[in-house]
Amino acid sequence: MELNERQYEIINIVKDKEPITGDQIAKILDLSRATIRPDLSILTMVGILGARPKVGYFYTGKTRNSLIAKEIREITVDDRMSLPVVLDEESSIYDSIVAMFLEDVGSIFITSEGYLMGVVSRKDLLRSALGKMDLNNTPVGIIMTRMPNVIFVKPKDSIYDAAKGIEDHNVDSLPVVEEEEPGKYIVIGRITKTNITRLFVELGEGEFKRGVEDE
Repeated sequence: MELNERQYEIINIVKDKEPITGDQIAKILDLSRATIRPDLSILTMVGILGARPKVGYFYTGKTRNSLIAKEIREITVDDRMSLPVVLDEESSIYDSIVAMFLEDVGSIFITSEGYLMGVVSRKDLLRSALGKMDLNNTPVGIIMTRMPNVIFVKPKDSIYDAAKGIEDHNVDSLPVVEEEEPGKYIVIGRITKTNITRLFVELGEGEFKRGVEDE
């Protein structure tokens, strides 16, 4: 949400003269109390100003950036995850290349008996294709990054933590998992750079929608 010039002016007045009543703010602005009532409502609703009965308005110390950060941290992974692309670790490298091309993804999650065992990226497959490996007869499990070296998130983790994981580990996506039993994880989704980019566009346009995406 973009604040207008008068709302910024009200914030500065409150910072300088807190606590201050609505009537006093209106007098400083040479406006009626009714005119600035919507501005005060917005500023208190988003948490920039606080209000105490018979005392007046005060500045909470929260900036617009801190409010945006709070909103992002409250969005969970399962609000934005998309469907995963999964192959068994006995699938061939060739099949993995085909799946990556057809699904147009940057990573494929590799499982065994339904549990997450690893992840294979475009770089892994390209390296194999440029080498002398038998792509049709070599299992993808040979070249994947194996657990426990796979970074993952859970459905109720913050989208901020997912974005930070993608950035810190220089990967294009993270598997979203549920722990069925200790150390055994089922892949239920994925969080990608595209998910996060779309989220920021929606937040910027005020059109954030929760739910699983189909990229």
